[in-house]
Amino acid sequence: MYKFKKALFVLLRIIISVVLMVLLFKLNKIDLRALVNDIKGADRLFLAMGFAIFPFVHIFSFLRWQMLLKTTGISIPLKKLISSFCGGIFFSIFLPSTIGGDLVRTADLAVHTQKAKQVIATVFLDRLSGYIGLVFVALLAILLGGELISDKIVLFSFAIIIILLVIILLLLFNSFIYARITRFLSVPGAGKIREMIRDMHREIHIFRNHKKMIIGNLALSLLIQVIFPVSVYFIGFSLGIKINIIYFLIFLPIIGAITLLPISIGGLGLREGLYVVYFAKAGVIKQLALAMSLLSFSFIVFYGAIGGVIYVLTVHHRRI
Repeated sequence: MYKFKKALFVLLRIIISVVLMVLLFKLNKIDLRALVNDIKGADRLFLAMGFAIFPFVHIFSFLRWQMLLKTTGISIPLKKLISSFCGGIFFSIFLPSTIGGDLVRTADLAVHTQKAKQVIATVFLDRLSGYIGLVFVALLAILLGGELISDKIVLFSFAIIIILLVIILLLLFNSFIYARITRFLSVPGAGKIREMIRDMHREIHIFRNHKKMIIGNLALSLLIQVIFPVSVYFIGFSLGIKINIIYFLIFLPIIGAITLLPISIGGLGLREGLYVVYFAKAGVIKQLALAMSLLSFSFIVFYGAIGGVIYVLTVHHRRI
């Protein structure tokens, strides 16, 4: 029954992705043939530059997670850690948002270490660190180029993202709020949820005494959140989109935060719609914004496929 429900949810999200893409083409009157020609006509040099920069997102993400795992004292062979990370990259293409990939690497590594609570805490903090980096890069870009962005929707979207971050940080690190939540969850039937929150809270608080690690982790997150917009900037340039890079540093963190929602498979459809909506505010033609999104997704798929090959080739090693 559980597997049936799981398959049903996956099927539902595939349908949502297809529906979103169809609506995107219909509502924005995108000419498929012209879109294909735009992609084919992309400048290969700038496209190659974006392609070469993109893998550093994964490399630094791996180093960030490895840093968290080392802090917990979990000893994991490098080959096994790379395998789990690559599996997460691969499955995030097919599962709902990047969170789906997080679940895969969590489950894979938890089985081998027999330390599920610690592994879950590192993956959660890894994602939280990325979210903090995302917010700071967008905030810095807005401060540097605020005159470029006066659109209320963009500013409102960013405000929501900041508010959400503040709420998460307060829930995790404010003792008063945490005490109120656990007291609220003392009602009958909430025992498992309360215990799960307590375990997570306990594991996360271990990291509070490792300030150097926290600083290093956040530095990597900032670097990652800059590298991806730069990669997409070169994709845009290859399509003839010549706008200030500040737009990429503002729009892409916002789009990245929204696509964390497990609505569609790999964010497909949702991400493309957001590219069209936000980059239109910078004067980018909708068709070109869509082409830019699809090309960036092709990078994700390509490097995700490499991750999948590594994951599959190490299955025997991991079982041993």
